[in-house]
Amino acid sequence: MGILLLTFTWVAIVSVLYKDQGQWLLLVGILIVVLADVGGFIVGKIAGRHKMAPIVSPGKTWEGFAGGLVFQLVLIVCLMQFWSEHLSVLKLSALIFPVALYSVIGDLFESMIKRRSGVKDSGAMMPGHGGFLDRFDSILLATPFVWLLIQLVY
Repeated sequence: MGILLLTFTWVAIVSVLYKDQGQWLLLVGILIVVLADVGGFIVGKIAGRHKMAPIVSPGKTWEGFAGGLVFQLVLIVCLMQFWSEHLSVLKLSALIFPVALYSVIGDLFESMIKRRSGVKDSGAMMPGHGGFLDRFDSILLATPFVWLLIQLVY
C-alpha cells in the first residue's frame, strides 16, 4: 500500500509541475497541508477540549480541526491579494478546504496504521514529532487529491 501511495504522490507532483504555474500550485498544495497541521496544532493546544478520534490519535481535537480551517481562510485572503491570476473565492475554497480536510484524514490514517502496528513513532529522525511519516503523512495523501482538484477547479 505504501508503494502505491508513493507512486500516486510522485505522479501527482510531476503532473502538477507540468501545468502552467505548476510550481506555485504545488507550493499552494503544500501550504494548505502545512497550515491545516500548524493551525490544528496551535488551536488544539490552546483551546482543544473535544477529542476527534481518541483511539486513533488522542491529541487531535475538533477545536484544532476548526483552527486548521481558519488558517485556510488566511491563505485564501493572501492568494486573492498576491496570486497573478484572479481566482474567485469560490474556486479557491473549492480547492483549499477539501485538501485541508483530506490532509487531516491522511494524518489520522497514518496514526491508525501506527496504532494497529503497535508503533508509537514512525522513526527517530525527528524526536518528539512522531517521526518522519508524521511530517509527511498528510502531504502524501493530499497531493494526489490536490492534482485532482486542480484538474477540476483551475
